[in-house]
Amino acid sequence: MTLNKELLDILACPKCKGDIKLNTSEDGLICDKCRLLYHIKDGIPIMLVDEAEALKD
Repeated sequence: MTLNKELLDILACPKCKGDIKLNTSEDGLICDKCRLLYHIKDGIPIMLVDEAEALKD
């Protein structure tokens, strides 16, 4: 299940307020600036910094 493009356009990283993008497997949102992955569960993005996963380099 992918997110609506309109929703993606208005969502921002809760930590830095920067842009986020859908990852390649479409099960999470990535903030390149913070290097965080916000998971999407049952079609709902979990936009909590404490729940985000740090991306590896």
